Amino acid sequence: MTQADFRALARRAARRYGAADPFARHFAFGKLTRDPFFRHVLEAGLIPRDARVLDLGCGQGVLEALLAAAADDARSWPAEWPPAPAPRSLRGIDLAQRDLSRARRAGGPRTSFDCADIRGASFGDVDAVLMIDVLHYLERDAQDAVLERARRALAPGGVLLARVADASPSLRFRLTLAADRLASRLRGLRVGELHCRSAEAWTRRLAELGFAVEARPMSAGTPFANVLLVGRAA
Repeated sequence: MTQADFRALARRAARRYGAADPFARHFAFGKLTRDPFFRHVLEAGLIPRDARVLDLGCGQGVLEALLAAAADDARSWPAEWPPAPAPRSLRGIDLAQRDLSRARRAGGPRTSFDCADIRGASFGDVDAVLMIDVLHYLERDAQDAVLERARRALAPGGVLLARVADASPSLRFRLTLAADRLASRLRGLRVGELHCRSAEAWTRRLAELGFAVEARPMSAGTPFANVLLVGRAA
């Protein structure tokens, strides 16, 4: 899939938010085309087919809109890529009711969204858990508790995708936090202290929970210090 093809896919995903909500539509298109995570998750086949997917901190459901658009494009999918994701179910959890209203408009027929705090919400039994730019909003003990619960929710062979800011004294890390705060303000959310760890510390913690972990740089084309942790449950 060329960059032009992916931008066209992102545009179709963004249109799912409808003409009546230009902010959601433009936010989704900008996020999909500027954030390398979204293309990577498709190109690398990180979401298993027929998986029960849980998206913690889903926001306005940008990933869900992308997967819905990808399902519509399955026949023209690049032969060199893994097959287009086709989740059995896709459940998002977030605290922002306005974002969830947007997510419900853009999601596909197998998608559902709950307004709840991920620190206490039921996770159920799943095959994939996503936590994209979420963990640093939780205090350290809550981070550990959510990760432990995610591990218990995953079926054997399940996958955890967690994108984190790689904590360090670098300018890239400071820019990452500044961008997160700005994005939260644009969504009308209040953000307190952020609780970050280095990618090495996150990898070590996931390994302690029984994951086989791979850390992938996920800031290509951006000034940020993001890392995608891919954890496979035994």
